Amino acid sequence: MDDFNKDSQPEEQLEPDFPEEPYRFKPPSRYPLISPVAAAFIGLFGGFFLYQIAGGILTVAVFGIDLDKAPLNGLRLITIATQILFILLPALLFAKWIYGNVSEVISVKLPDWKEFLLFILGIIILTPLLQSYLYIQNYFIEKLAANSVIFNSLKTELDKFNDLMEKTYLNLMNASNGFELVLVVFTIAIIPAICEEVMFRGYIQHSFAFKMKPFWAALITAVFFGLNHFNPYGILPLIALGLYFGFAAYMSSSLAVPIVLHFLNNFFAVLMYFILEDDELISSNVTDPAALNSSILYFVLFSLLFAGLIILIKNYYSRMKTV
Repeated sequence: MDDFNKDSQPEEQLEPDFPEEPYRFKPPSRYPLISPVAAAFIGLFGGFFLYQIAGGILTVAVFGIDLDKAPLNGLRLITIATQILFILLPALLFAKWIYGNVSEVISVKLPDWKEFLLFILGIIILTPLLQSYLYIQNYFIEKLAANSVIFNSLKTELDKFNDLMEKTYLNLMNASNGFELVLVVFTIAIIPAICEEVMFRGYIQHSFAFKMKPFWAALITAVFFGLNHFNPYGILPLIALGLYFGFAAYMSSSLAVPIVLHFLNNFFAVLMYFILEDDELISSNVTDPAALNSSILYFVLFSLLFAGLIILIKNYYSRMKTV
């Protein structure tokens, strides 16, 4: 017990994106059955296999191979069910099995409203920042594809995969009445926010943090979070979002904040889809130099605002420690 507690304490010098203080979470009161890093990878690969493979098999068993003919509300309900059964439930079972006490690994205490406000301001800034980045990224991808046969072939394959994933996602967002709209919000925003945050920022990041510095625990979790969404053009923005969610979980010592942030991010996407009535906010096929210059300007501006907010959040928690 003493050896685990001693080994699990991170060094005091942390990465620059996180405050220079010991990790805020306490190690579990009982010795874990296996290494926390191994426990984290069990969550990553076990959750991935269960949700992507077992969830896919269940969906095909219910609706058949041709999902285009399946009822949309049925697909939404099966999506909700697979998120709960194959992401949320495994995270809780792994935490109980390996650490003995779910609440010591997955904390959902409610922080002060000021903490919520600070982090919500961050997601409001981060959304246009990542949209500008996507335009810049896709502009240069298009230019590279125009000048390289090999890169163009790779982009063609990525486009096919991206279109397939996007078609599935957008089908879930189509709603013809109020009931379906509420179901869309549950399917796209509420359930994923709860299930994915409990698994990624709760069980997985927390497990990594018992043996790693908080920054690396959050970054590794964010990378797998991004990969798990199978979005080839959105992988870096998804990793950035995951890292911010991890930062919020670390600073607030609670999953409540990243759950709210995750919900708002997905809800904004649903809202913008219904307002703009467009299949994609940023196309992967962009070539306008004037729009590129505007996107670069917005990217720099919102990056500065976001950096300033991160400093503000760190100062806020530093002042809380001295009160």
